[in-house]
Amino acid sequence: MAQPVTVTERPGGKYTLDVENGRHKLYADEPLSYGSADLGPSPFEYLCASLGSCTAITLRMYSGRKKWDVENIAVTVTHSLRKLSDGESKNVFKRVVYLKTDLTTEQRARLIEIADKCPVHKMLEHGNIIETSLG
Repeated sequence: MAQPVTVTERPGGKYTLDVENGRHKLYADEPLSYGSADLGPSPFEYLCASLGSCTAITLRMYSGRKKWDVENIAVTVTHSLRKLSDGESKNVFKRVVYLKTDLTTEQRARLIEIADKCPVHKMLEHGNIIETSLG
């Protein structure tokens, strides 16, 4: 289980936040166009970072176990909303994996399959339960 993450408002901008997990301190914010200070990534950017980070780590672990020579892994993730024909909107995460390697076509295809198995990908792909209470 992951460490609890605490998010607390802080001075700086209209929506500026401290984000802490006991070991690390980050900022979250909204851009200037939302009336805030843009002191950190937005919540959706953190979500994209989670997917990209998990993908890169999963690919590094897998390629390491296979002893495949992959020098560098980079992942770019974007988020948008897509309106479906029934009027419902769905989140769309576009993920591009960049590999510095001389792997075969089959090995590269396998890494794309493995990218889809990263835990954050699987969590986003399936329904979730979010329980909220006042403390």
